[in-house]
Amino acid sequence: MFSMKNLGPLHYFLGMEVTRTASGFHLAQAKYIKDLLTRTNMADCKPIYTPSSSGRRFFLHDGEPVFDATEFRSVVGALQYLLFTYPDIAFSVNQVCQFMHSPTTVHWATVKCILRYLKGTHDHGMLYRPSSLSITAYADADYAGDPNDRRSIKGYCIFLCSNLISWCSKKQRGVSCSSTEAEYNQLAYTAVTLSWFRNLFHDLHLYLTPPQLWCDNISAPAVASNSVFQARMRHVEVDYHYVCEKVTRKEIVVGYVASPDQVADFLTKGLSSNRFCFLLSKLPVLGRPISLRGRDKL
Repeated sequence: MFSMKNLGPLHYFLGMEVTRTASGFHLAQAKYIKDLLTRTNMADCKPIYTPSSSGRRFFLHDGEPVFDATEFRSVVGALQYLLFTYPDIAFSVNQVCQFMHSPTTVHWATVKCILRYLKGTHDHGMLYRPSSLSITAYADADYAGDPNDRRSIKGYCIFLCSNLISWCSKKQRGVSCSSTEAEYNQLAYTAVTLSWFRNLFHDLHLYLTPPQLWCDNISAPAVASNSVFQARMRHVEVDYHYVCEKVTRKEIVVGYVASPDQVADFLTKGLSSNRFCFLLSKLPVLGRPISLRGRDKL
């Protein structure tokens, strides 16, 4: 027996703001962002349109060591918590996380760029609406994207109909020998996540159609659906067998999508403002809507 109290509809939980609308739920972290900007003396900074520059690469020893590395780590840790509602900063935050042990002034300037981006988008958040039970995923990899160890940067985003339910941006564990290997490694990584979601929905007695997995590398879908390529892909044999098994069992459908339509592109590299805004329009990331009740404010 436990004593419990009904606190009513959820409005605020661990820095996350929940706004109910006629069409669904809006999750944001506006107050958390304002507090972070105030703590870093960036409350009056000039906003920018993208959290990272197009094609920018960061090296371990760029710039001079920062005066207070503890502050750098504290701010980057705070930015990581924002990834619950800000998939658009996932790549940039992942980049600065690579230099937690020895940050420099260049890395700190990159953190400030992220804060300036948050200044202009502090009321943005994730919008979730009722939808059909169909899953679509986009998997992408930037071959040898890290200039320090030449590991590829991988990313994926998974949609339940139009709702973004999972996303990731991180470095691969090893160095890939080709762009096809990098893409196929990410294909297998995303397939594992899709399999987990399928099992979760199955446990809830909700049965999905086979998820559609899109990749912008022509060779990767061909390898997934054609065993003739096996001899050429022995260096990724485990990933090969895993994805092929899922395709054969019709648990996922792997397809090719042109690079301009690759939604996960923003998770693997810095983009121009036009390209970044175009991909952001494909996500359910919107400004805070008007709530169901006028007094429903934090």
